[in-house]
Amino acid sequence: MIRLFRYILTTTVAIGLLTINGVNAQPRNDLVLGMSVEPTGLDPTAAAPVAIGQVVWQNLFEGLVAINKAGEIEPQLAESWTISEDGLTYNFTLRSGVTFQNNQKFTAETAKYTIDRILENDSINPQKSLYKSISSVKAVNPKTLILTLSSPSADLLYWLGFPAAVMIEPTSEATNATNPIGTGPFKLLNWKKGNQLTLVKNEHYWGKATKLDKVTFRFISDPQAQAAALNSGDIDAMPELSAPELVSQFKHNQAFDTVIGTTSMEVVAGMNNAKKPFNDARVRQALMMATDRQAIIDATSEGLGTPIGSHFSPSDTGYEDLTNIWPYDPVKAKKLLAEAGYPNGFTFTMKMPTRTYAERAAEIMQAYYAMIGVTMILESSEFPAKWVQDVFKDSNYDMTIVGHAEPLDISIYARHPYYFNYHNPKFDKTIAEISNTTTEVERIAGYKKSQEILAQDVPALFLYAFPKIGVWKKGLQGMWKNQPVPSNDITDAFWSE
Repeated sequence: MIRLFRYILTTTVAIGLLTINGVNAQPRNDLVLGMSVEPTGLDPTAAAPVAIGQVVWQNLFEGLVAINKAGEIEPQLAESWTISEDGLTYNFTLRSGVTFQNNQKFTAETAKYTIDRILENDSINPQKSLYKSISSVKAVNPKTLILTLSSPSADLLYWLGFPAAVMIEPTSEATNATNPIGTGPFKLLNWKKGNQLTLVKNEHYWGKATKLDKVTFRFISDPQAQAAALNSGDIDAMPELSAPELVSQFKHNQAFDTVIGTTSMEVVAGMNNAKKPFNDARVRQALMMATDRQAIIDATSEGLGTPIGSHFSPSDTGYEDLTNIWPYDPVKAKKLLAEAGYPNGFTFTMKMPTRTYAERAAEIMQAYYAMIGVTMILESSEFPAKWVQDVFKDSNYDMTIVGHAEPLDISIYARHPYYFNYHNPKFDKTIAEISNTTTEVERIAGYKKSQEILAQDVPALFLYAFPKIGVWKKGLQGMWKNQPVPSNDITDAFWSE
């Protein structure tokens, strides 16, 4: 009897283990994903921080078009479109049967409302200037939307794929920052501010259903804590590990996949061009020559970044390596400072955001500038809230350092006002000409010219293009290796069996 009992017990346990670990085991349908920055809100059409789009773009909100993992434009809420020969009329055919997560229908009237809202005089859309060529928006019928432009805009379709141009449901506009309503495959379950945010599957999604039922974004600012959370199993993935020096421990750990990709983020040390001595191009050029880009990359990114000589990422079509215009040369830098009237250097304050890469880079720059007689005082600024207010909104700074994550954003130097306070009519004209191009060859030529102007004039210290360092558990599939748009698109993510 005892032997029989043991046999039954052993067989039952064995069968149970087989069910859990064998062919009958079901793959997970949830994901816990780490992010280093918590968004300040959840409406990417109303605020600038990149972290907003990293949570909601494609997951909760969608646009007329989308930018895929290869950086290509593809249809989304617009299933097709035509562009007139003169580049002034865009005719979109919209999808039928699309509803928002509050059961309201998506139609051409909805799309018109969204785009009109971007263009309003009092619009607070962070990328409003990208869409200024749109002169009128017409909803012909529920499925047909026509955009009429005042002048050709070569990049308009690309910009319509940005987080800033996602479609919103009019009645949810006032509350989208805390209770977003989109057309995407996930919807908001809850947001425990200071800790985590959870999305769940939208059961009424118009398109292909996600394989994941729930995704939790956990906000972990400290790099060591990020690594610890991965190792302990508290999170499954860190699509952008903040500390490159921690990568090696995961590369040699068979439990994880470590994936190094590229981003469109340019790390630059922006200067307030309206203030002395930064209003003198010679001072800016001297500081550029006093900056060893590769040393900064080695210290901040374990050598994984790419030095840049202008505000353009190597991942963008038309990129030129212009680092040789002002190469590292402290002797020439000191001489140029003297020519500018600062033979004994000067003192200024670096207002650095509380981001690891920025803090490390600033410390290195401080040492390099001391070599040419320039004193840089380091002042920490809490990111994003305080930094955005002081630097981005109020221009209350001398120099700062931050990664500009929006793709193809060289035109920010032609925005007035903008925190660089940079004014160059030649550059502004070049950017305007790019918008008016009607061929790809002309567009790329314009971007090359704009890079060269900035490289020569140095309105910011161009440091490096940021790498994308992804670490996630083995078995997790569908994550993006590269980052053509700052995002955590998990719509295709799933666990392999």
